[in-house]
Amino acid sequence: MGLPQTAAGIKVTRRDAVKLAVLLAPFESGCLSGRPEMRLLPSRAPLPKPFGAPLPIPPVLQPASTDATTDYYDITTRAAPARILPGLNTTIWGYNGIFPGPTIDARRNRRVVLRLRNELPVPVVNHLHGGRTPPESDGYPTDLVLPVSGFPVGQSHDPLARIATGQREYIYPNEQRGATLWYHDHRMDFTAPQVWRGLAAFYILRDDTEQQLPLPRGDREIPLFICDRAFDTTGEFLYPSLDSSLRGKMGVTSEYMGGVMGDVILVNGAPWPQLEVANTKYRFRILNGSNARRYELALEPAPGGASFIQIGSDGGLLGAPIRHRTIRIAPAQRFDVIIDFSAYPIGSTITLLNKNDTGPVGQIMRFHVTRAERDESRIPAFLSDLQLPDRRGALVTRTFDFSYRRGMQNWTVNGKSYDHARMDARPQLDSTEIWQFRTDFSHPLHLHLVHFHVLSHNGRPGPWDAGWKDTIDLGPGQTANILVNFQGYRGRYVFHCHNLEHEDMGMMANFEVV
Repeated sequence: MGLPQTAAGIKVTRRDAVKLAVLLAPFESGCLSGRPEMRLLPSRAPLPKPFGAPLPIPPVLQPASTDATTDYYDITTRAAPARILPGLNTTIWGYNGIFPGPTIDARRNRRVVLRLRNELPVPVVNHLHGGRTPPESDGYPTDLVLPVSGFPVGQSHDPLARIATGQREYIYPNEQRGATLWYHDHRMDFTAPQVWRGLAAFYILRDDTEQQLPLPRGDREIPLFICDRAFDTTGEFLYPSLDSSLRGKMGVTSEYMGGVMGDVILVNGAPWPQLEVANTKYRFRILNGSNARRYELALEPAPGGASFIQIGSDGGLLGAPIRHRTIRIAPAQRFDVIIDFSAYPIGSTITLLNKNDTGPVGQIMRFHVTRAERDESRIPAFLSDLQLPDRRGALVTRTFDFSYRRGMQNWTVNGKSYDHARMDARPQLDSTEIWQFRTDFSHPLHLHLVHFHVLSHNGRPGPWDAGWKDTIDLGPGQTANILVNFQGYRGRYVFHCHNLEHEDMGMMANFEVV
């Protein structure tokens, strides 16, 4: 990464930059630094003590019908009451009225047709995050599904947008490796509040490679959707929207432009839940479904060796297992891990911690080892052939700077706020390119359609960058080089920061595969 520069373009030394940072440290609060910071939104409702609720498991959605090549699913986005806090109802916006939504369990090379009906009062857009999907089904942010009752689109909408009223079919070919994917709302300018209200769910794609491995399965394979939320006095979700109806003005109040963090940690929709386990190995598909909050996962007490054995990442199985004492997971990232509870005596209580924080938000959930059972699962030394591309075939390198522009009061890519009419890159189909990302702040960066391999992350790949990725987390002032393989489809897609407040406030750009 090059030396920092002043506004006049004059190079300064790293020592000068450090001195300047020290001088400015007292002002690094809110917008006084010239850049909004992530901010905690405190709940107004009484909060439960941790570990009182059992861990819910999202239901697996059954196909409405099937044929020789395709499974057809019907999902309705609608408002519904949920009991999240004791004694209070929370109105969620959910797929089929639940939060998280129902899990879709799919097979590689077997199509899924998702028929989405919108009974909410606002438009929605469905994005299969991590899916290699045709552009018309990818969930481009202006491809709105309007409410069944209609909605005024306005005169400034994207002329290329595919707009449907009431219902749309999304087609997912599933021609990719098995992986832990998820689907969520992606409506232009309103992704953050609509995901916050509940529009998110797992999409598990399975393949023969994974099925042939002796990994934990059945009730010992468990999805964990971790997120944070805040609640009003009545139990309703609290969020700092400029327009709480989400029908008019987009965005959040100025102090939350850096990202909204809640003070209640939910796992699969329950606050600080607990799970009874046997003294065996369990497989956890972990998703960070938060708008802005990062977690550093750890076990307390820690076992004698590694707490987590990672077997997969965003894009499916790794080549070989990786052992971690802690795992740092940013918004939208997935980690597929094994926890071996045989390291603990029967009767043990183990807490899954968030070492990034203290107090209630420093705790996530609790495990109780309640019984002894036979364990025939094991973790092979070889998991899969990653088939990573050769970087020597990358003939194009592109650089993208993700930063806040104080004069624009917006988050930008290469100094520009998002514009659906501007094309920022045109890679060739089946080509491989190197994309360099640079950041001014903490940004989890996500590309639609494609998967990539991390070549360097501030000098070399980090301990949590292994395997095929679709989201990479960069800290302030960091640089990463990723090797991107543009397979699948021609068409228009986006890449953006997955801090959802940053995305809604302009930190998104287009690329077109040609």
